[in-house]
Amino acid sequence: MAGRSPHSGLLAGALQGEIDGRSPNEMQPPGEGHRTQLEAYEGLCRELGAIPAHVALAWLLRNPVVAAAIVGPTTSEELTTSLEALSVRLDSAAVARLDQIWPGPGEAPQAYAW
Repeated sequence: MAGRSPHSGLLAGALQGEIDGRSPNEMQPPGEGHRTQLEAYEGLCRELGAIPAHVALAWLLRNPVVAAAIVGPTTSEELTTSLEALSVRLDSAAVARLDQIWPGPGEAPQAYAW
């Protein structure tokens, strides 16, 4: 897993023990700094009746400032599974909750100042 971010896959079900088809032994444990957010996020996903990876992709695809969601499947099965995110419907209340759980860095360019 060289080259992967330590936060890779957090929104794909880190607390559920499955990320991108990897076994729990292959995953880095979620940072304790994210545990409360992950619990809230995965709880919302259960309420929505969707798996976390699909909710994450649906959230990205709904965001008008995101030009493309990079999924990086390594098998055709992973690609097919990712396409299921297209059936996830996020209403404005769900998006507001997602934005509350995972607030962005702030307004550009101030939030990106060196």
